[in-house]
Amino acid sequence: MFTGLVEGVGTVTQLAAAPGGWRLRVRTALAPELTLGESLSVDGVCLTVAHIVGDEVSADIGPETARVTTLGALRPSQAVNLERAARADTRLGGHLVQGHVDATVAVDRVAADGDAHWIGVELPAALAHLVVSKGSVALSGVSLTVARLEAARLEVMIVPFTWRHTNLSSLRVGDLVNLECDMVGKYVARAVEGFKGRW
Repeated sequence: MFTGLVEGVGTVTQLAAAPGGWRLRVRTALAPELTLGESLSVDGVCLTVAHIVGDEVSADIGPETARVTTLGALRPSQAVNLERAARADTRLGGHLVQGHVDATVAVDRVAADGDAHWIGVELPAALAHLVVSKGSVALSGVSLTVARLEAARLEVMIVPFTWRHTNLSSLRVGDLVNLECDMVGKYVARAVEGFKGRW
């Protein structure tokens, strides 16, 4: 479980084919603080730390994860948002983020607004009922508030601190990002679906 508050931006050093998927290697200042088997959010995807050498950490990416997230298309030197798993005694400054991506969505707008920036992304019809105005979403692992909501898209505003301390500042129109809808909303929607016809 994560909070969507990015702890650091790492740099991809290698994405190589491995038995049963891929092996991702990332250089990060967080490496000395990590332990083998620990969960690590990489651009919003929960991975397991498999190897640590110096300032580099490696994790395996299964074929399904490579297909349904942006991780299978990572390139050397690319920046990725990193967050260690939340502890039970941590402050929940963002929202509950599982690192289980619901969809990859295309960026359709990046625009400055004073010192802040707007980012707009497409919203798949199948997920539209899980997103509410002023609710939470995670884009590339960053906890954000839905500022504008339309039938097939949403927009978030990125404050200057987040712009400077995540990889969102590198986004361009057409780029794909990992979208995770609010976990609480997903459970509520599932529960309501189960009660249909019982009232």
